[in-house]
Amino acid sequence: MTTMTAARQTATPDLAALKDRQQAAWSSGNYAVIGTTLQIVGEQLCEALDLRAGSDVLDVAAGNGMASLAAARRWCNVTSTDYVPALLECGRARATADGLPIEFKQADAESLPFGDASFDAVISTFGVMFAPNQAQAGSELARVCKPGGRIGLANWTPEGFIGRVFKTLGKYLPPAAGAKSPALWGTPAALDEMFGSQASSIKAEPRMFNFRYKSPEHFLDVFRTYYGPVLKAFDALDAASQQDLHNDLYALIVRMNKSGDATMVVPGEYLEVVIARK
Repeated sequence: MTTMTAARQTATPDLAALKDRQQAAWSSGNYAVIGTTLQIVGEQLCEALDLRAGSDVLDVAAGNGMASLAAARRWCNVTSTDYVPALLECGRARATADGLPIEFKQADAESLPFGDASFDAVISTFGVMFAPNQAQAGSELARVCKPGGRIGLANWTPEGFIGRVFKTLGKYLPPAAGAKSPALWGTPAALDEMFGSQASSIKAEPRMFNFRYKSPEHFLDVFRTYYGPVLKAFDALDAASQQDLHNDLYALIVRMNKSGDATMVVPGEYLEVVIARK
């Protein structure tokens, strides 16, 4: 191991600065364009949790509310939170269109503005996994969940498609020194470390979401325009490096594409997690 590598691994990250950068990234573009395509994941997570009508449900880092909508369709009392106001507005518009009474509230996943044991179920789909202080975010999810309640998560795995996309981005823009990979949330070991002492059981099952786009180029255009982390990565590079990143992402898609035609159908592995709170 080189001295530089060792230093990066042992450095203490500036979590506040990292959170500011992440919030700026998620506020750029329009994640709602991506989030809408992921709706089936929220539906399946609510089924895995076996949500019952009348349950008090908190959606953390909810984006444009795909899991919030799914829970509300099951007659739950839903509070949808995110730290990006524009995404909450997108979620509110969707709820209004569907006639669903969801409460929307700006909130930081690492400091939730709710009392202990406030909710029967706490959920997050591809959201809380991006919190810089992973231990604190995990502690907050457990704190606001009632004893005997459930925490439901959908997290991208390190070796799945989105995990590989982030690894590709990291070749061009290395993560902050000492920062933990969000993809750790997609590993049973990290979940056991974060929740084991507060859980009576942790069930983690690999699932697949198929990214269906008109073509590999269509996917890249959509993600480069609307998906904050990809948008910001391209914006930070010079023209030559942008082309190299584009080529690497395109090659990744081609390797994983299962469509058999000109369109794109790429399986994206994620971990569906149901945690029973002690």
